[in-house]
Amino acid sequence: MTAYTALYAGWQANPEAYWADCANLISWDEAPEQIFDGAIGPYGAWFPGAMLNTSFNCLDRHVQAGHGERTAIIWDSPMEGKLLKITYAEALARVEKIAGALRNLGVQKGDRVVIYMPMVPEAAFSMLACARLGAIHSMVFGGFAPPELAARISDAKPKAIIAASCGLEPGRVIAYKPMLDAALGLCDHKPEACLIFQRPACRAEMTPGLDHDFIAAEAAAAPAAPVPVEATHPLYILYTSGTTGRPKGVVRDNGGHAVAMAQSMKTTFGVGAGEVMWAAADVGWAVGHSYVVYAPLLVGATTIIYEGKPVGTPDAGAFWRVVEQHKVKSMFTAPTALRAIKQQDFAGEHLQKYDLSSLQALFLAGERCDPPTAVWIQKLLDKPVIDNWWQTETGWPITARFLGLGLTPFKPGSGGRPSPGYDVQALDEAGEVLPRGTVGNLCIRLPMPPGCGPTLWQNEEGYRNAYLTAFPGWYRTGDAGMVDEDGDVWIMGRTDDIINVAGHRLSTGAMEEVVASHKDIAECAVIARSDDVKGEIPCGLVVLKAGVERDPKQVEAELIALVREKIGPVAAFREVMVVPRLPKTRSGKILRAAMKKIANGEPVTVPGTIEDASVLDQIREAFAAQG
Repeated sequence: MTAYTALYAGWQANPEAYWADCANLISWDEAPEQIFDGAIGPYGAWFPGAMLNTSFNCLDRHVQAGHGERTAIIWDSPMEGKLLKITYAEALARVEKIAGALRNLGVQKGDRVVIYMPMVPEAAFSMLACARLGAIHSMVFGGFAPPELAARISDAKPKAIIAASCGLEPGRVIAYKPMLDAALGLCDHKPEACLIFQRPACRAEMTPGLDHDFIAAEAAAAPAAPVPVEATHPLYILYTSGTTGRPKGVVRDNGGHAVAMAQSMKTTFGVGAGEVMWAAADVGWAVGHSYVVYAPLLVGATTIIYEGKPVGTPDAGAFWRVVEQHKVKSMFTAPTALRAIKQQDFAGEHLQKYDLSSLQALFLAGERCDPPTAVWIQKLLDKPVIDNWWQTETGWPITARFLGLGLTPFKPGSGGRPSPGYDVQALDEAGEVLPRGTVGNLCIRLPMPPGCGPTLWQNEEGYRNAYLTAFPGWYRTGDAGMVDEDGDVWIMGRTDDIINVAGHRLSTGAMEEVVASHKDIAECAVIARSDDVKGEIPCGLVVLKAGVERDPKQVEAELIALVREKIGPVAAFREVMVVPRLPKTRSGKILRAAMKKIANGEPVTVPGTIEDASVLDQIREAFAAQG
């Protein structure tokens, strides 16, 4: 705690000096002379005038320092039954040639490249190859439906697209190329070329004149040298999930991103050169960009690209097998993955089979981890469990417990304390800072630190409207919560998850916490239903643990009594239903907004990010049966 307190105080006292020191963690072609310029963009820019190349920082400099034989990437694919270890020298050789292949197709600095790939090393190589040329990549989650892919292509207007022929899921092969072709049929914008990575499970039919074989193009290309770019030059565009209308493309710049990634590996995750970091996330999500690809490689660590699931590949011990086999030091996953394991292996019988002595901490993000799950996994692992709160827009943790600084106290349900760079406060509707312990609109005092998205792709007005106008001088996170007396931040849900029951503002997150504490509940969601008398009333949807055979009505009655006991009659929690599954995005976020619309009889647009659309039908049936 002392190390954290000192570092945070040092940042508060002199933010520019703090970030100038952090900038020494990476290599610059032209070192920053100015740390921050408040006159650029919506709120300012970091390291203007400085020059660097992110691909060089991730690969070349480690090879040049004599670490070429160190393992950069471990590809662990239960889906394909393969394990591959790739050194820094091998990764560099491939990225140089893939960049050369892109250059042969006319891709240069400032051009956009859409990448539509599953969890294969070539996905990371393609990102780094774009960065090498100064091109701007936009990774789209593999398997996104054609309309979602088309919307991103139309917005980014890529010169080229890189895609795999297919992705692999338990029990099925998902052909990507037909979806890419369908998406291009929906787009006004057409790329000049597509590079297609052919996988053995499903080879794609190629379109003459447009499609090029990825491996053949790589083999024929001359290696490309890294192109220095401005620190403020975009590295990538990442479209946020669940958007409607025009996609919301979060821009990440090169300089601030590299500095933020490197310092977060040191302070937040406690991982350095030669150590193993595993973020069990898809490369298509923000966690995948930051902590599967860029951050570990920036500091010379080993990263794992895992093509599998937490359960079913082959069982609920899959994650623990990876930790033991590859000697993972810090692991990062989503609470939904833990709840899937908890549902199938509550006693931890699979976990006990593995030697997890290398693991120093388990990090959680994606959505708030319910305290029962956090306590359950910490007890089983006997390792620190670190919930950290951040967003696609920020790109790295807003709050955490800081493994590299000795850890702040474990408070199940809290996201931890603010990272140096973030001044987090709860504001009332007038924009005034609320007293400690009071729930309000969680906001971050401007300027945002390096690494955060400085704007939306070609939509600066949209950025201002979405994040900056509601509370002048602050970035609006859209999350509701509080800062407690110790400075720990508690996320209670999105601001639209605060419901008004007969004039009382209540957090659905707090109710979920109580419901999840019941011994028979694997996971849950609490949403708001319209009520003629009270305005809104809460409604709970719960999934039982595997093997629970009790009468659902009895469980529901116990949950109603539990919420009444823990929160009080004011919550008006009188409606709860046992359902087979909860609808989720592919990144594991529960689709509360969609369930709320179903509960209130409103039309639902099926999000392109949904994992299984049939679950929404099950929810409709549950509400219809309830009457």
